[in-house]
Amino acid sequence: MLLIPCPHCGPRDESEFVYGGATRAQPALDGKTTVQDWQIALHQRTNPRGPIEELWFHSGGCETWITVTRDTLSHQFSDAP
Repeated sequence: MLLIPCPHCGPRDESEFVYGGATRAQPALDGKTTVQDWQIALHQRTNPRGPIEELWFHSGGCETWITVTRDTLSHQFSDAP
């Protein structure tokens, strides 16, 4: 069981959340982005060891998307994303 720190509701059980994935940079929307740039951004993800920023949707609570930092080795959440 993970306790996810919701900034609005306080620590809550992971069953109240929907995982949105790791945060990642998106290509610029300037008209110069190639199909290959989008291919890499959308489909090639890393699998890092250690702290990563993740998106979680608090569906069983305040119904907001939150960004948290979780260590992928220990599953511990830090205070700041």
